Amino acid sequence: MSASVSDGLASQLHEHATSPVAGAHRIVVKVGSSSLTGADGFLDELALQNLVTALAKKAKTSQMVLVTSGAVAAGLRPLGYEKRPADIASVQAAASVGQVNLVAAYANAFARHGLLIGQVLLTADDTVRRRRYDNAQRALTCLLEQGVVPIINENDAVTTKELKFGDNDRLAALVALLVRADALVLLTDVAGLFDRNPSDPWARRIPYVENLADIADVQVTAPGSSVGTGGMITKLDAARIATASGIPVLLASASAAAAALGGEDIGTVFAPVGRRASGRMHWLAHAAKVRGKLILDDGAAAAIRAGSASLLAVGVLDYEGEFDAGDPVALVDGTGKQIARGLVAFDSVDLARLLGRNTRWLRVAYGPQYERPIIHRDDLVITPA
Repeated sequence: MSASVSDGLASQLHEHATSPVAGAHRIVVKVGSSSLTGADGFLDELALQNLVTALAKKAKTSQMVLVTSGAVAAGLRPLGYEKRPADIASVQAAASVGQVNLVAAYANAFARHGLLIGQVLLTADDTVRRRRYDNAQRALTCLLEQGVVPIINENDAVTTKELKFGDNDRLAALVALLVRADALVLLTDVAGLFDRNPSDPWARRIPYVENLADIADVQVTAPGSSVGTGGMITKLDAARIATASGIPVLLASASAAAAALGGEDIGTVFAPVGRRASGRMHWLAHAAKVRGKLILDDGAAAAIRAGSASLLAVGVLDYEGEFDAGDPVALVDGTGKQIARGLVAFDSVDLARLLGRNTRWLRVAYGPQYERPIIHRDDLVITPA
């Protein structure tokens, strides 16, 4: 990144000096494994206690959800492992033992501050299936309204590759959408986003990012820590999901958690770029697993991109997959690029005979119940470019 670009990003802080966390009523905080483990790779309970002390002050005045890594690290020592094992079964065994130890450590630490926690284990399936998404949303909302701090982790003890979120950074972003958070805080082992490798003596912290496109030149390909599965790339992906849905993000060092949650000039703030939508639209845009694909002609694709039209049968060239009415499907243009997602109004079996037909023809041929959009505009969400 050039010095002029870096200077421009740094100067934005003075125009947007208010921390998104300072006045937030509902916050999702994510902490990575590297912030909870010692040099030996095992769970560092003192580090966890210090973190909870920082979180507890804010949790007494705001509703807080904590998405935590560290279950596998917490299970290594009890099982006699010297480092994170390579095979899946051993990792799942460590996660099973570690989840108990990790939550017990959190329960004891928060109890010292008069706060009660509740454990919630999630898999990606809990967010891609609408009924499970609604159930998780109701449970978390109930816990928050009763003053409980939900402790969330991916259910690594039973999760298979097909059902994994990929990293707890993305999980945290989806949880922020799920609970309608006012801010997402990503705590890690670096002091924010820098214009180059933080180990470089010339590296400068980027305090404010108005649009992720502004940092396209920043090199963020370095891997995460030896005990974690993420890195800066996954944090930027999480920021992209949250900010696109109107939720500001703060990336900061876990060691500076108290200052970050107190609203000080700590870390990197990512400004929201999208509008807040309904919970259903959040789910459809970021969490839902599409069951099929609709290929649109150029006219329909342009109308959908404009954001004000329903999808009619006349604009659909073809479809792929098998789906039922009400399922999420992807809408793609002639090049195969996804432009939107939507809840389809017809089964795939019925759709085959509707393709390319106008609504008047459908009414005459099949009856008035077919004179309706394939996807209504209220059931559509545009995919960010």
